[in-house]
Amino acid sequence: MTQHDEFTMISDTQVQAITEHLRAQLIWRTSRLDELRALVDSGGTDDGSRQSVLADLAATERMITDINKSLERLADRSYGRCVDCDSSIPFERLKIRPLTRHCMPCRQRHEAR
Repeated sequence: MTQHDEFTMISDTQVQAITEHLRAQLIWRTSRLDELRALVDSGGTDDGSRQSVLADLAATERMITDINKSLERLADRSYGRCVDCDSSIPFERLKIRPLTRHCMPCRQRHEAR
């Protein structure tokens, strides 16, 4: 079991479940990225739908980057810690939002900006 602070512990089983979920998401998103690139390269879209495809492509690339960063944090055991204040992020939040990098107080501060 990985101790993140005195109140929150993430078990090895929970880490494994999150890792498997993120890897599955990475495979799916990478496949989607290939599809979107093929659409752009084929030129088979009109200007309006091309813009939509380009937006989807950019969003998918960002998501893949975020997934890879989360997998890196899982590997170096920094996953589950807020990148701003270093407090632990409860497993319940990680389960719902496995890519989250902020505890709720820091997330609220970022949204208030």
